[in-house]
Amino acid sequence: MSSIRPFEPGDSDAVAKLFQKRLRHRDGAPPSELAPYLRSLFLDSPGCDPEISSLVHLNAEGNLSGFIGVNALPMVFQDRPIRSAICGTLMVDAPESDPMAGARLMRGFLSGPQDISFSETANEIAGQMWSKLRGVILPQYSLEWIRVIRPSAFAVDVAASRYKLLRSVLPVASGIDYLARMGMKPEKRAWTRVAPGVSAPDGLTVSQIDAGAFAELMAPMTEQFALRPNWSDEQLAHILEDATDKPDDGEPVMASVSTKSGAPIGAFFYHVRQGGIARVLQILALPRQAGPVIDCLVADATARGAAGLRGRTQPALLAAMLTRRIAFAQASSTVVHTADKDLVNALKTADGFFNGLAGEQWSRLFGGRF
Repeated sequence: MSSIRPFEPGDSDAVAKLFQKRLRHRDGAPPSELAPYLRSLFLDSPGCDPEISSLVHLNAEGNLSGFIGVNALPMVFQDRPIRSAICGTLMVDAPESDPMAGARLMRGFLSGPQDISFSETANEIAGQMWSKLRGVILPQYSLEWIRVIRPSAFAVDVAASRYKLLRSVLPVASGIDYLARMGMKPEKRAWTRVAPGVSAPDGLTVSQIDAGAFAELMAPMTEQFALRPNWSDEQLAHILEDATDKPDDGEPVMASVSTKSGAPIGAFFYHVRQGGIARVLQILALPRQAGPVIDCLVADATARGAAGLRGRTQPALLAAMLTRRIAFAQASSTVVHTADKDLVNALKTADGFFNGLAGEQWSRLFGGRF
């Protein structure tokens, strides 16, 4: 009979092999660095909670045949401490022979001691499992936003994600973009491009900062939300350190946005490659300041040669994005499970801070190399 139990250090090699096969879709042995990283991420990193653990599925023969990765996220709701858990990396070795293995892992996770459970990478099948187990899909948190800056380079980068040889035509695409954007006024907004001379709004200064300075901005920039993260200094420092190491996404950029007096109104953290689509991990903004902060991000990415920007939505940013020629697509769903209706209502009314650093995609499993 199959069974579920907590993930242990000795499972790391088997989980790495499963990750290589099911999520990376590659044959052969996994990279040597992958198993130690999985062990560190799910067992040894600051903030790990032994009561909120990742789980493995064992088949009838006792072999590891499934895994669900879980990270604890301390939060507060109206100043009340909340235990939350984020799950991802749900994978089963042979779902055709044991179609209930994924559901067993999901039920095992949701029956844990946490007050609220999240995922921001639920595909259609996983979303259906969450819904059957009384989870709730959060549409406002489930969108990818996209801003095109250099259209030809943008198209090349999208195509090159499947056919890497196409990157060789990037110089040609860059030349086409130069001509297409020539003479475009900085103040003009178009769906397909951004003017080369665009700059931060008057009176605002964008300053590149380090991880420590970015961490100091998290609390004041998120205190507007009833439900928000409550990281320890050690846990947040670890998350930011891990989040910078994403060579597939490009060079990390953390920046603050300040007024003439030096008062910060927001910040952003993204990864950028010359001629590539930059991946935005986090945007922070004080109330009613989302628009100017997004403008500063677009100007910064344009100056750094990005073909475009892509990130995960925060509901508090949506209104500002709708007037800035930003498009939206849905690739995966953000889902939540809790018996506390007040917590669900906070998320449904955009009064919860989730996604980005308060999510899954800060880890090196997204954009890292092993």
